[in-house]
Amino acid sequence: IMSLLDRAGIDTRGKHAVILGRSSIVGTPMALLLRRNGAPGNCTVTICHSRTQNLEEHTRRADILVAAIGRAHFVTEDMVKDGAVVIDVGINRIPTEDGKTKLVGDVAFDECVDHVGSITPVPGGVGPMTIACLLANTLTAAHRSHGLDDPEV
Repeated sequence: IMSLLDRAGIDTRGKHAVILGRSSIVGTPMALLLRRNGAPGNCTVTICHSRTQNLEEHTRRADILVAAIGRAHFVTEDMVKDGAVVIDVGINRIPTEDGKTKLVGDVAFDECVDHVGSITPVPGGVGPMTIACLLANTLTAAHRSHGLDDPEV
């Protein structure tokens, strides 16, 4: 997610980031990374979860909203500030009319896409970027283990 923000040229300095989800895999690390002194970073961070009171008030204040709550289409248009950057980390399978399933995120993408500044799709957003970063880190580790300079990735 940090690489995605960086490569997309999203200025995070001084922004209010709301992390929706408190897991030790996504929510908590994202909060730490977004508040660090660096770029991307330097955000004011609020961590929310499914039992946060007045949840919509928090999410509507977010300049950057990271949705990692684990509920399909949980974040709706009325929960998102106009022009916000929305990062959807959710991976949910929902049934389709033909009896199969479809992969969707935690954000109701079709509802939100027209009034946000940027939004990641599911599938095709954070997942592929995660794989790309894992491969880049593997290549860097291999170079370092052989005493080579870090590759340009």
